[in-house]
Amino acid sequence: MKFPPSFLDEIRARVPVSEVVGKRVKLRRQGREWAGLSPFNVEKTPSFFVNDQKGFYHDFSAGRHGDVFRFLMETEGVSFPEAVERLAAMAGLPMPAISRESEEEEKKRASLHDVLALAARIFEDNLQSSVGAKARGYLADRRVDAKIQRDFGLGYAAGERYALRDALAAKGVAVDQMIATGLLIHGEDIAVPYDRFRDRIMFPIHDRGGRVVGFGGRAMEPGAPAKYLNSPETELFHKGSLLFNHHRARKSAHDKGEVIAVEGYVDAIQMSAAGFPQTVAPLGTALTAEQCELLWRMAGEPILCFDGDSAGRKAAFRAIDTALPLIGPGKSLRFALLPEGQDPDDLVRSSGPAAVEDVLKEAKPLAEMLFLRETEGRSFDTPERRAALERRLRELVGTIADEPLRRYYRDDMEARLAAFFGLDRSSARAGPRARDRARRRPFGDPGPRLGFATEPLPNPPPLAAAKDAPGDVAILAIAINHPDLLARHAEAIAALDVSNRRLAALRDRLLDFAAEPTADALAAALAEAGLAGERDHVLRLAARMPDWRVLKPEAAESDAELFLRQRLEKAALHRERTALNRELKLAEKALAEDFNEQNFARLRDIRENLANLTGAEAVIDGVGGSDPEGRMI
Repeated sequence: MKFPPSFLDEIRARVPVSEVVGKRVKLRRQGREWAGLSPFNVEKTPSFFVNDQKGFYHDFSAGRHGDVFRFLMETEGVSFPEAVERLAAMAGLPMPAISRESEEEEKKRASLHDVLALAARIFEDNLQSSVGAKARGYLADRRVDAKIQRDFGLGYAAGERYALRDALAAKGVAVDQMIATGLLIHGEDIAVPYDRFRDRIMFPIHDRGGRVVGFGGRAMEPGAPAKYLNSPETELFHKGSLLFNHHRARKSAHDKGEVIAVEGYVDAIQMSAAGFPQTVAPLGTALTAEQCELLWRMAGEPILCFDGDSAGRKAAFRAIDTALPLIGPGKSLRFALLPEGQDPDDLVRSSGPAAVEDVLKEAKPLAEMLFLRETEGRSFDTPERRAALERRLRELVGTIADEPLRRYYRDDMEARLAAFFGLDRSSARAGPRARDRARRRPFGDPGPRLGFATEPLPNPPPLAAAKDAPGDVAILAIAINHPDLLARHAEAIAALDVSNRRLAALRDRLLDFAAEPTADALAAALAEAGLAGERDHVLRLAARMPDWRVLKPEAAESDAELFLRQRLEKAALHRERTALNRELKLAEKALAEDFNEQNFARLRDIRENLANLTGAEAVIDGVGGSDPEGRMI
């Protein structure tokens, strides 16, 4: 069975060799490779190596070498089609339908690559001809000399409306191929398709294998509507999953164990020419998850070296939100902060490679940049603002998927908060044992912890630490005093997001005993389960609440149920609001990356739903509660 080469390439790009080999061989990081004992021979000293950047394994003891497909075939005895099917599943790719039509489609893709390569040569010839004189002058002013122009295949798109179309047609290229590669603008209201790129310096964009898949064009005319213009999304060109200069930077990144991401094409070119050939650039958009994965395949901690202006800083800060859910051991980011108002091209030209090296050496880790983003230029002079900062950091850290790393980030953020608010001196006075507890306690843990004060706060009552404890306590008090209501509303009570672990444990045992007919029988069952102290503590906390009269055993069941329904409805709305806020963040990110009607409509719908929730909560607040005498209103 023959598979399209593009499909096999996509599997190789998505599935690191080490991920497949690691299921069978215990691998250890060794420099920029992985090493382990041969799966083909018995040995005591590792002679088996895996290189994810180059996409192969090599076994010196057995003399075997291959890619991820061959490894499965040699170690598990599967056929090539079986290996492809298993790896496609790992990559999340559907198997292609192998047919005459699919073979024709693959030939079409190959021919489109040929069209783009031909267009790139035409652009290169234009740049070196008389029509490209102005463009060459601009590049010379930017210190992009003739050698650099040749090395990066730079070109020029003539200003005439049909210049490229006619040049390609003269070489036998059909108009539909030009349209399919994004070289022509067409539409129902356009009688004759015309060149997309006109009077622009052209930067060819390649896939990881070095094939031209699209272009970026820099306008020569100052008043042009778009200073930079990329190819549109095509069968070959997907802006969010490509990096400019990727195919050239791969080897250098492997050799140096480092990859640098800058914002612009010229930045990447100048950095490469200045001795940093491991430099790439996203294609004029915010860094995407796919681009992060490409960077991590080249180095474990890519350095983002964005412009030293507000836009560059915002781009770096947006990258944090993209990267946080994806990071893990050996997968993070560092941030090189450039001088105010400079981009990498400016720094290279004004101060030379040594200045760039100094900036890269001072690159900040992701955790530091995250904390900087949330605190820079803001005031935290009230307990409410400090609490909001803590909550915000907790939410951000909670997006990290890798559990051990998430735990370490919590510790790191807690330590930074303590230092930021001057709590380290208080910790010192608290003694070595307290400092050790504070150092080890996970960020956001509901147990005793330092507050934002000059001295450590006293230990709170065990069940009073959770943020939503008043609401949780009220519901549990009603459940304890009114077993009929516990049984009637068991499903809604089970769905509560109880943030305090001891409250959650008591809630779970209450549900186990929901069949008990009276409050006394329920109390006896809890005592037998060793939970009498927990029950009594909840009732003591509830006795301090303004609504205690409706929580008591002697309260009318109708009043207690109305109060319980209100609390449960508010809890359900809170869960819905939390979910919508998560969706809102994702929608805002999607709209920032791709401003289109669909993303805007999604954002608008989520905001409308949040507004409706606010109205629903107001209605509930208006009909619940009690008067000073404890009567339901």
